[in-house]
Amino acid sequence: MDTFILLALVLLGILAVCDLFVGVSNDAVNFLNSAVGSKAAPFWVILAVACAGVLLGATFSSGMMEVAKTGVLIPENFTFTEVIIVFAAVMVTDVLLLNTFNSLGLPTSTTVSIIFELLGGAIAMACLKVWQSGAPFTDLGTYLNSGKALAMILAILISVLVAFISGVVVQWVLRLIFTFRYERIYKWLGGIFAGVAFTAIFYFLVMKGAKGASFMRPEWIEWIDVNTQAILIVSFVGCSLFFQALILFFRLNVFPYVILAGTFALAFAFAGNDLVNFIGVPMAALDSWYIFSAVEGADPDTFLMGGLREVTHTPTYILLGAGLVMVLTLCFSKKAHTVIRTSINLSSSSRGGKEQFGSSLPARMLVRGALHANDIVHQIIPKSIFRVLDKRFEQPKHSTRDIAFDEVRASVNLVLAAALIASATSLKLPLSTTYVTFMVAMGSSLADGAWDRESAVYRISGVLTVISGWFITAFTAATACGIVTFLFVWLGEAAIILGMVISLVLIIKSNFFSKEDDDDVRLEVTHVEKGDRESIRALLSVNIQSNLERTLDLFASGLEAFLAQDHKTLARLKGEGATFFDLVMMRRGEYYRMALTGGGTKADRDARNFYYRAYSSMKEVSHALRDQLGISENYVANSHSPFTGKMHDNIEKLAKDMRAVGDNFVPANCARILGLIEEAQREFMEQIAEEQISLRKSELYLGYLLFAREVLNRYLMVKLLQSELENGTGTQPAPDAPKAA
Repeated sequence: MDTFILLALVLLGILAVCDLFVGVSNDAVNFLNSAVGSKAAPFWVILAVACAGVLLGATFSSGMMEVAKTGVLIPENFTFTEVIIVFAAVMVTDVLLLNTFNSLGLPTSTTVSIIFELLGGAIAMACLKVWQSGAPFTDLGTYLNSGKALAMILAILISVLVAFISGVVVQWVLRLIFTFRYERIYKWLGGIFAGVAFTAIFYFLVMKGAKGASFMRPEWIEWIDVNTQAILIVSFVGCSLFFQALILFFRLNVFPYVILAGTFALAFAFAGNDLVNFIGVPMAALDSWYIFSAVEGADPDTFLMGGLREVTHTPTYILLGAGLVMVLTLCFSKKAHTVIRTSINLSSSSRGGKEQFGSSLPARMLVRGALHANDIVHQIIPKSIFRVLDKRFEQPKHSTRDIAFDEVRASVNLVLAAALIASATSLKLPLSTTYVTFMVAMGSSLADGAWDRESAVYRISGVLTVISGWFITAFTAATACGIVTFLFVWLGEAAIILGMVISLVLIIKSNFFSKEDDDDVRLEVTHVEKGDRESIRALLSVNIQSNLERTLDLFASGLEAFLAQDHKTLARLKGEGATFFDLVMMRRGEYYRMALTGGGTKADRDARNFYYRAYSSMKEVSHALRDQLGISENYVANSHSPFTGKMHDNIEKLAKDMRAVGDNFVPANCARILGLIEEAQREFMEQIAEEQISLRKSELYLGYLLFAREVLNRYLMVKLLQSELENGTGTQPAPDAPKAA
């Protein structure tokens, strides 16, 4: 038994470290993207501030560890063996569930999953105990801390609504005060704004969070409680006067400092609230072992765990160690940096880009209802009031900075989310930092007028997706952990160790040795810094050739995989084709940004037109490529008959020709391949009548030929546009480039 327990504790500890790495890699975007997107400071400065917040916040999370020990189950009614089984089932389920959700692209939350896994495991174990004892099932309540569990569940659910409403109200009031041309207003009100922000951060993080710190003494906490009002007044007045003096005498912009402080606060709140998700269960198992081993000769199958009721502070060195792992992840995790950059691109405030969520019927109904209500309100309230409000919310036509987030909105997103999360932490109520930061951001964007008729449906779909994801995660986590708990009880110690080993292998394989390209940054768009003809020419000279080579390589690889009936490779290529299409679409959207910027000479405007026409052609090709790879993958997956004879030989030759032409893409080579495609099509029309080839196979074969023709024709046109652009800038086209007509 001792060997089993020690091995289980070691595996739980390793799982906790891996969970820390994965959790921070996925959640770093929550507290970094507003600062990075608003360009408040260099990236290394933002990262250093966030690291300091995470490290300090970890030491304030000791009180949250009680959630894993007594937040769901009543420990005095469970034996040592039973709580170890529940804790092991929770960790195994958590790893398997999060990996499954991530692979399916479904929204999830580490907080929601851990709470409901504890609930599902505890209910399963309680059901077994009630059934074995022959007691009525009404006795289940004696094993579950239903009041605390319900409070945590309601806190998570209500926090989503509170975060959204708070984001709307606070952002609307601040925008009404500062407007979008806030540089004029903050000279007089910036000090007060900074004073409120810094005082709120100090109150929610330090004063309310102090009770959970592992190093705080009772007399210090009592002094803070007694002098709270005086501390807040001194903090507000002092900060306001200090920053107002800097604004008036040194023309300081306070917003970057507020944003950095908010980044620190949100990182602090994240570490304080979410650390329990990663190490809370292993720490509860370790405390259980200490309590059990302190009683000599105790029987693990009968020894009750009432000792878990005693509130103990997690050792500071363990919290600091966990914080150090989180800091190292922030600094060195390529995935964390990739997620940040991708999130900023997808949530940029510029319009016309790709939305993160699709549309849905409930969202459409809500938008129609809101438009109808808006018409009614405009009929009741005088138009003069709306004219005044519209003037305060009028956005500048041309932004002088290429930023994804306005500084006022970035400040609200960070400070408000940090305050909400820290408040819950002080009450020992775990929240989903992902959901809270997302909903605050959505609320602030609504108040800012970012939800216009072009984007409202997609934004509301995002909100509904998050809320539905909460329910899906909760139900799945509780059910899955209950099943795993039953299996562990039934199959015994070997199954518990095997389950943890499998979970450990899965989490390491999927997050440390994944063969997926780390550059999902393909979704990152390289902006044309200036919309002038020289910048556009330089960008197109690189991107056209790289897009051509990528298209030809994907198509040729798809043909080769199809002929080999390699379904796995085709599935991978289909995914790469979809990613490539997204990239081309987003780069094509740069035209919209350049058009909004405006200005420049006639030659510059002509160059933008060239950019749009070239990328429109490349978009059509990439769209057709994505569809063609999908059709091929579906054909092989359904085990339809492969190509044989001339069909096989022609496709094999087509793959070689398409791969080779990329190195020397000139009209003569393209014309030769187009002639071969024409000949192959004539041969097939004769062959189809003789061999009675099926419609499905015919469509696939002709689809390959049609796509190859489209690639060559469209890229010849793109090369022609490029040649015209080169001539327009006074640069001679390359010798092999087609001459302008």
